Amino acid sequence: MDLQNFETALRNGNMAENTIKAYLYALREFFTRHKELSKRNLLIYKTYLIETFKPKTVNLRIQAVNKYLDFINKPKMRLKSVKVQQRNYLENVISNADYIFLKKKLKKEGNPAWYFVVRFLAATGARISELIQIKVEHVAAGYFDIYTKGGKIRRIYIPKKLREETTQWLKSANRTTGYLFLNRFGERITSRGIAQQLKNYALKYELNPSVVYPHSFRHRFAKNFLEKFNDISLLADLMGHESIETTRIYLRRSSTEQQEIVDKVITW
Repeated sequence: MDLQNFETALRNGNMAENTIKAYLYALREFFTRHKELSKRNLLIYKTYLIETFKPKTVNLRIQAVNKYLDFINKPKMRLKSVKVQQRNYLENVISNADYIFLKKKLKKEGNPAWYFVVRFLAATGARISELIQIKVEHVAAGYFDIYTKGGKIRRIYIPKKLREETTQWLKSANRTTGYLFLNRFGERITSRGIAQQLKNYALKYELNPSVVYPHSFRHRFAKNFLEKFNDISLLADLMGHESIETTRIYLRRSSTEQQEIVDKVITW
């Protein structure tokens, strides 16, 4: 066992600190369980990992072992990683019915700010970190440009109907400038504050809290968009995805939708 020199080699390779720690942990774990580095012991260790951890963790430990085997010049002893099965459904996505129910409740009970938080998340596809940057001026312009890494620009469009509604709200509140969503102190609201308040409303209106969170409404935006306008390439641009493959998940149904179809269709 030559972990000290292995650690030095990892650091010289500019590997991230967390990765180095994970690799060293995996190797120490192996040598705690096995005194000898042999193919048989490696396979026993792999079996232990598969029976104990999730595939992602298993593969990280295997990756660490393989890196060490390359370091000591024993590549023939490398272990094969395990396959990570990709889900064929979307998980924890708010249904369109629950989205409509929630926004109607918020509007009816006089919570305009939170009504618009929900509306903006579901009607623009904005990430929560992007939502809190939107200003009153962006509503007037009809869009919000975000500068991402590499000098790229992503434009978040604010639909006409939402612009008109928001303009009326801002007019009644006598607001003409500044961040759109504020906390009770008049400061820009935080991502955490929005997430917590959405959970509170979910409990209040007896909705499933696991589907009432900021990113869930971004998923709802994507699902609704494809149902109304089936252009996945345009959706990828609107969502700010680097690859269209990331967007393809929205062609799948949610687990709830799959259950409903199975219950309805399979009667034999």
